[in-house]
Order: sequence, then C-alpha cells, then structure tokens
Amino acid sequence: MNPTEMNLTAVLKPIFSALLICFAFTLSGQISPGELVSPHAQLEGMLNCTKCHVLGDKVSNEKCLECHKEIKSLVDQDKGYHASSEVEGKECVSCHSDHHGKNFQIIRFDTEKFNHALTGYKLTGAHQKLDCNECHNNDKIDSYELKKKKYTYLGLKTECISCHQDVHQKTLSTDCASCHNTDKFAPATLFEHNKSDFVLKGKHKEVDCKKCHQITFINNAVFQKFADVPFKSCANCHEDVHNNQFGQNCKECHTEEGFNVFVGKSSFNHNQTDFPLLGKHAKVDCASCHHLSGNNAAANVFQDYRGKDFHDCITCHKDVHETKFGLDCKKCHTEDSFQKILHPDLFDHDLTGYALEGKHETVDCKKCHKTKMIDPVAHDRCMDCHEDFHKGQFVRDTHKPDCKDCHNINGFAGSSFTIEKHNEGPFPLEGAHLATPCIACHMKNEKWTFRDIGKKCVDCHSDIHEGFLDEKYYPQKSCNQCHSSEGWVQVSFDHLLTGFELQGKHQQALCVACHKPDTSTIGGSKRIPFTGLKPECISCHDDIHERQFEVAGATDCKRCHKFEAWKPSNFDHNTARFVLDGAHKNVTCVKCHKADVVEGKAVTKYKLEKFECVDCHK
Repeated sequence: MNPTEMNLTAVLKPIFSALLICFAFTLSGQISPGELVSPHAQLEGMLNCTKCHVLGDKVSNEKCLECHKEIKSLVDQDKGYHASSEVEGKECVSCHSDHHGKNFQIIRFDTEKFNHALTGYKLTGAHQKLDCNECHNNDKIDSYELKKKKYTYLGLKTECISCHQDVHQKTLSTDCASCHNTDKFAPATLFEHNKSDFVLKGKHKEVDCKKCHQITFINNAVFQKFADVPFKSCANCHEDVHNNQFGQNCKECHTEEGFNVFVGKSSFNHNQTDFPLLGKHAKVDCASCHHLSGNNAAANVFQDYRGKDFHDCITCHKDVHETKFGLDCKKCHTEDSFQKILHPDLFDHDLTGYALEGKHETVDCKKCHKTKMIDPVAHDRCMDCHEDFHKGQFVRDTHKPDCKDCHNINGFAGSSFTIEKHNEGPFPLEGAHLATPCIACHMKNEKWTFRDIGKKCVDCHSDIHEGFLDEKYYPQKSCNQCHSSEGWVQVSFDHLLTGFELQGKHQQALCVACHKPDTSTIGGSKRIPFTGLKPECISCHDDIHERQFEVAGATDCKRCHKFEAWKPSNFDHNTARFVLDGAHKNVTCVKCHKADVVEGKAVTKYKLEKFECVDCHK
C-alpha cells in the first residue's frame, strides 16, 4: 500500500464508523432480540450494545467482568463458585442469558440440588437444612455496594461470627469451629479441656461445667463465663475445711482423685510441726499415728497429739523390755531402726555375765538376741552361736573341740594351731613344708579340708617322672628316693644303679645336660626323660672324626679319650701303623694330620693311606 492509499484509509475509517452507527439507529427496532432484564435496563439502546457485545461477535466474558468487578475479584483470587471446576472455562451467557424481558430472572439454578461446596464453603450439619435466604440476605452483607443489589449471593463471610451472635461476648476466640460443630451449638463437642490451662483429672472429670463456669445475665443476654476463671488455688473453688491450719496448698496432701485420698506422706513437710519425722518415722503411713476415719471432723484431722507428750516413745510404742532398761529409749535406740543400738559402748554388757570383746563388740545385738533382748542366750561354747565351719573334721569319740582351741574372738581368720601341734599329727612339717602356707594343702578346692588329704608326695605333688622314669628307681612313687623336703632341686640319686657310672667331667655335668626336658608339661614343669638313653659316647657327643675310628659300625671314644677331659687324649701313636721315632716325635700333629672340608665342615684326617717320606717331604 502506497502513502496515498494509507492517508485515504485514515480519512475514510472514522466516516465509515459514523455511517455504521447511523445505520444501526435506523435498524434498532429490528436488531435487538428483546428487552433487557431489570438490572441491565440502563443498557437499553443500540449505543450500549458494545458494552456487552463485541461488534459483529458474541457477548464477551471480559465485558461482563468489567461491570461485575466483585466476581472478577473472586475469580482472580481463585475463590468462590465462579472459580470452581464446574464454571471455569464457561461463557457467562451460557448461564446468564438476557433479552428475555424486564422481569426475567437472570440468575437461575436449582437450590435443592446446588452443590454448595463449589463456593468454597461446604454445608454441613444444621446448615444443610436452612433455606438459602436465611443466610443470603442484606443483613449479613458488609459491602455497601453489594447491599444495593436487589438479588445477590455474594458478600457473605465464612466466619461463624458473621452470621451468629457471639454468646461469649468477646471473652473467647471467634474461631467457633475450634470448639463447636455445625450439628448443634451445645454441647461444644470439639472442646478438649485437657488442652486448656486447667487439665481435668480425677473427680473434676465428673463435675458439671456449670459448677465452675457459672451462668449469669450480662449485656441483656445470657452469659456463661469460660475465660479468666481462677484456678491457681484449690480454695478458689473449694472451702478450706481445715481452717487454714495447713496452709492453702491443698495438693501437698490431696489429689483430684478424691478428697479422702491422702498423699501428704510424700509431700507434706512434717518438719514444720513440733515433731520432725526422722529415720523410720519418715516412712510410716500417716494413718498409723493419725486417725483419719470418716467420722473424724476435718478440723480435728492430724490433731491427735495435741496436749500429749509425743516426744516420749512409749506414747506410741510398747516397751518390749518391760521397763528393765528404763524409759529413755533414746539412750540405746535411734529412729533409723529399733534394731540398731545408738551407743552400744554405753551399754554395760558385762552385767549380763558375758563380756563383749574382740569381734563381738561390733556384732548387731539381734544376731545373738533373736527374741527379746532380755531372753537368755546360750554362750558357753562358740558353737552355741557359730556353725562348725569344719563340719566335724576335728571331732573324735573322746574329744569334741571348740573353735577357741584354734581361733580367738579377734577374728576367725588366722589360727593359733602351731607347727608344733601339727608335728604331733601323722604328717610332721619339715624342710620347705615349714614355709608352705596352710591354704596350699588344706584348701585345694572350694572348702578347707584337714582330714585324709594324703601323706605321700604324690598325694599333693604331680608326678612329673611318670612315663619318663623306670619305677624301680622310685618304688611306689616315693619321691624321697632322690629328693628331700628341703628343696626339690636337691637330688641325691646313685647313678651306679643305672649301670652307667659317672666319672670325670660327667660328675660335674647337670642332669639336664644329658636328660633334656621334654616339651610337654605337668603343673607348669617340663618333664625330663630319664630312660631310653644309650651309654655310648656318640649318643650324647658329636663324632668330630666323622666315623674315621669306627669299628664294626661303632666308635669307641674311650680308646683315645678320658672322662676327665677331651684333651689330652690317651692315644699311643706307637700302636698305630706309623711309629713315631727320631725327629717325628717332636712334630706337631697338624703337620701331618691336616683338615679337609667334608660336607662344608672342616674335619681333621687322622687315618693316612701313605707313609712314604716323599708323601710328606719334598
């Protein structure tokens, strides 16, 4: 399009619009489909068509909402019926058709079948039975603009207080639904008293609400007070039947379970009275001293000892000693326990005919006086009170010993049974046995044993030679054949009995040098084999000559060496095949007998095969 055409269009467009409007006025009687409803009457006339209709098109939702701003506001907030899934996406005209006459009802729906939950407020309980107009009326609408409408379902709030009177007169929260439901206002079935500042316990659960929450008449209306009811002290509601004798903290003695249920034993401070509770008295049930029967007037409860000398023990307690020790019980007893003597050192037990000495001084009186303290107690023998720990081991037909024969009253541990007395028995103590503690022999198990524990060594000691020493050397396992009680390592064995006499260096050698300890043990001691050894030197000593002097398969070291020492030997070279004479007598052995390496070891060669002069001399 060229510039000339564009300018022409700009000039003709407003002229065309004006002609179109004039044409519309001419045809108005023929275009309008009918008279508008009464609320839209101000929109009559062809000049107002475009306020609702798009020119040449249908009615526009946007144009509807330009006028009905209250609905647009709800839709924008995604609230109300017009924002529900049933309405969303629909054209306004599909439900609100116009041009049907002034008296046509443009808002029409079946109130019986209408799903009120789509509005965002579901009808429950008694609300389901109400007529729509009981709630949807101008009296309950706050908005001035909505109040001017003749018919509207808008403008109501969902809070209960917007429709119902506040019977609590602003003393409680306006969130009625926290306590009430829509079925009926009373009782407040959703209210939980245990979530309030005063939890109902015990008998309080059975009390009628009106007992605490009184009904009065305030501001020309019936009013029941639920807020600011004092409850910090029981006396806010209950009469103090004790006339303030015990203060106002009733919970020290009582619980909500019942006024007659007394729990003051654990909480009441009796020290505030003239009789502080000490020792066992602190654990005694109150009813043991105070008469709490139902016929006792409340004002007289716990007043039993008024005017009495309650510091005198016999006011409450029976004198079990029948006044034989006087009436001042505190001289011997404490409030912690009657059985415990406060000052046993002050009681002269010598007067009883049995002086307390040693361990007896610390024994609890009731250990001996199992009945009344004044009842006679047998005390001539220790076993009148003490059990025979040794179970009759020392009892004989002609003698029945008592504990004091070996023990004293300073303590059972230890004994006065001397070594001299022990040596009078069948097993005298000698040597190392003198230093052996009694427990080593007489308490091998869990209890002490003094009879039939053995007389032979093997009755107490392990036989470490069993299987390693021929019994002929210790018949019937009598250890004293070789050992003494002075010490185990002191041995006096006659080696000639074995057929191998110890001579020379053998006499100085330790037994274990030949009889080497076995790896197995008995009682922690290594066992030493004393059998099975051969008498040949080669059985213990290495053959450093590597069998050069072997005869018939055996090497007899004694042919050249003595027991006193390996060197010098008693070898006579003149008995050999090469007799030493002349200068040869002065030649050292190594000049002729040189060492060869045999299997990595140097071995001196004594048996020479050649004896010619040229074999040695150049």
